[in-house]
Amino acid sequence: MKKNLVIAIDGPAGAGKSTIAKLVAEKLNFMYVDTGAMYRALTLKAIKKGIPLDDNGRLVEMAREAKIEFRMESGKNLVYLDGEDVSDEIRAEEVSKATHHIASILAIREILWRMQRELRDHFNIVMEGRDIGSKVFPDAQVKVFLEASVRERARRRYMQLKEMGIEGDMKKIEEDIMIRDNNDQARAIAPLVRLPDACAIDNTQIPVDQVVDKIVSLVSGCLS
Repeated sequence: MKKNLVIAIDGPAGAGKSTIAKLVAEKLNFMYVDTGAMYRALTLKAIKKGIPLDDNGRLVEMAREAKIEFRMESGKNLVYLDGEDVSDEIRAEEVSKATHHIASILAIREILWRMQRELRDHFNIVMEGRDIGSKVFPDAQVKVFLEASVRERARRRYMQLKEMGIEGDMKKIEEDIMIRDNNDQARAIAPLVRLPDACAIDNTQIPVDQVVDKIVSLVSGCLS
């Protein structure tokens, strides 16, 4: 039986994965899946329930019970946790700083990997994260590693915060990104890696639409 098509987009924080993955999915009429949002949703749930981030047993039990959904409403990709729209809440700084604790627990990653793989049974997928090509879909037909300089990624985060009415500190944002990069690359479980069979795209100075077209052309090659 022929498997549905998967476009796996990996890369560090702030590399533009969400924006580009959404546009690729829209252009191809594929399902868009932000796996980072799933880890953020579980982190938010742990914070709300007051579960200590070092209590792995309770965190895993919580993850097993959680229901995470992606819905498209009024042209927006929304994240639902246990029936509640948490799309904005999961982007809070408190959640961002704590998510790597949740992501470092193998049992939780296995729960989410299973959820993510099941989506392929029903949809063609554009999935973005840190370990899509290496762990979730090593057989993905298209693998992309998206990157950008630390300074550019910090600038994007700064502008994002500014649009939200929050005044950020560029130096602090750069430091936080470097710490996060190190955490992602050094963790023992499913570290961020650039696979030899992935198409590496540095979009520090390349316009978004050109990156999207490049990925769509890779997909066209698979379908021809």
